[in-house]
Amino acid sequence: MERLALFLPNWIGDVVMATPAIRAVRAHFPRAELIAVCKPYVAETLAGAPWFERTIYSDKNGPREQRFWNVARELRRSPIDAAVLFPNSFRAALLAKLGGAERIVGFARYGRDILLSKRLYAERGPGGRFRPLPAIDDYNRIVQLLGVPPPGHGMELFTTRADEAAAEEAWNRLGLHAFRRVIGLNPGGAFGSSKHWPTAHFAELARLLAGRGFGVVVLCGPSEREVARAIAAQAGATSLADSPLSVGLTKAVVRRLAALVTTDSGPRHFAAAFGRPVVSLFGPTHIGWTETYFAKAIHLQKPVPCGPCQLRVCPLDHRCMTTLTPDEVSAATQSLLHREDRQDADRTTGLRRAG
Repeated sequence: MERLALFLPNWIGDVVMATPAIRAVRAHFPRAELIAVCKPYVAETLAGAPWFERTIYSDKNGPREQRFWNVARELRRSPIDAAVLFPNSFRAALLAKLGGAERIVGFARYGRDILLSKRLYAERGPGGRFRPLPAIDDYNRIVQLLGVPPPGHGMELFTTRADEAAAEEAWNRLGLHAFRRVIGLNPGGAFGSSKHWPTAHFAELARLLAGRGFGVVVLCGPSEREVARAIAAQAGATSLADSPLSVGLTKAVVRRLAALVTTDSGPRHFAAAFGRPVVSLFGPTHIGWTETYFAKAIHLQKPVPCGPCQLRVCPLDHRCMTTLTPDEVSAATQSLLHREDRQDADRTTGLRRAG
């Protein structure tokens, strides 16, 4: 194959979960031109990666060149040997078809079966409901339809020089170089308010960690500045709320952390991709959908009669998140760091013996 179009997922965290599959496609077709087709806001997630020769932005609400028919015309300018559909939408499949892709692979969802050359079917459980299976495995299965060997589960991200310079500026401004270890707190979640852990809980966690001698920095996206400021103010911690925020800055900051405590959102996967220990706070969502098999992770979720509900806004009392205490989260974070210390000590001992 000379040219392949990879239609990327529409969520930042899902793009990270697709990186093993993307990397495997690049390795299996080393001379092919790989084209990323994606929404503009997820493109920065893969900035610095060596996998794509070209990126085409596709957004029905974007400027004219990003609208459906213009993207289809852009794809048709050069023959597309195959299109890989990570999103399950009918729109993605139709765009690939009208864009001239000779082969289209993906899951048979939303009536798009007839548009696919090779297709997979989602597993269903009792009552016909979809089984919550890891998206990372689904993405791997899709690219294997093109003959790609099993990609594995090692997620991978990169930072740019600009990202690292922005992170260094924030580190200096916030005085974080004074700490041997800095722990990040990420209260955000674009999915909806049901994923949020209470601001007061995050503030109490920050106080607990600071009391143990850790530096604490609160991460945020542009719409979460006030929440980050509130947590930092209540806890006497630092935050990125006054920084020029970007996905690249968040990646570079996460890469520097000793550990990250986060809701089930994109930065959770940044941590895994950079090999940083991560404690993930789950409430309304099934852990099974976003399991990544990352060894340095702890998932915390309270069993409640009403969940996991997969709702964006809680119609009840949000007990799945409010009953998860700062003490429990602090203990899990310290447990991860102690485990990391033991592994580092064992590696050092092994190197000394080998020497």
